[in-house]
Amino acid sequence: MSGFKKFLMRGNLVELAIAVVVGATFSGLVQALVADLITPLIGAVTGGKQPDFSAYSFTVNGSEFKYGDFVNHVLTFLIIAAVIYWLVVVPMNRLIGLFDRDKEATEKECPECLSTIPVKARRCAFCTADLTAASEVSPA
Repeated sequence: MSGFKKFLMRGNLVELAIAVVVGATFSGLVQALVADLITPLIGAVTGGKQPDFSAYSFTVNGSEFKYGDFVNHVLTFLIIAAVIYWLVVVPMNRLIGLFDRDKEATEKECPECLSTIPVKARRCAFCTADLTAASEVSPA
């Protein structure tokens, strides 16, 4: 029983549960945004009719292939992906870029082998080049 208790109390399990709940809630939010705002906007742009392909189908040897519903799902996926990209990913990348540009550089390139090394390094860990001569400039 103690092993089961440790399993339930692990931080990763709790974080995963929170991520699933937040993800499900966010999914509902995005679907509502697309269904209530984006799709009617597309309908307004296309003349008042919202695109619906659910009735499209074809028959081969007595078997009916209803491809219209699949087309609706593909379009819905593409619209949701575009909304997430433009309203979540792009703003987050800009925000992260704003935070990152204020950080002080902690790494530099080795002038010999072009490997990434710490700024305070006196010798390259990859090619063992002496970096003190390049950084120490004697006044003339």
